[in-house]
Amino acid sequence: MAYLDFYDLEVYKKCRNFRKECSSIVKTNFPKDEKYLLTSQFKDASRSITANIAEGHGRGYYQDNLRFCRISRGSLKECLDHLITAFDDDYITREKLKEMKTSYSCCLKSLNSYMKMIKDRKKGDY
Repeated sequence: MAYLDFYDLEVYKKCRNFRKECSSIVKTNFPKDEKYLLTSQFKDASRSITANIAEGHGRGYYQDNLRFCRISRGSLKECLDHLITAFDDDYITREKLKEMKTSYSCCLKSLNSYMKMIKDRKKGDY
């Protein structure tokens, strides 16, 4: 099945939902004094996940796409660290952290599968 654009990719949809969940946490749980610290870093990292999927998809060359997917995966892992920090600083509950770890794992699995598909297509295994 061919995709029309990056926003049709299942990995993008999952990571977009994760980004929206992260944004919601920032808006409802983080104190004002974190505005230029954890809040800013967390929002930038979560936005980087989907932005890099989109940019890689638009490059049209599998190596570039993989490179941007790796950056996206790094940003996803950075978000997990920010979530752990938010828990450590009592901004989110253990339950919220657990919920977000589940969402994180789903995104990571989907991103890794997408990267495998890109590699397989290059080799002609798809």
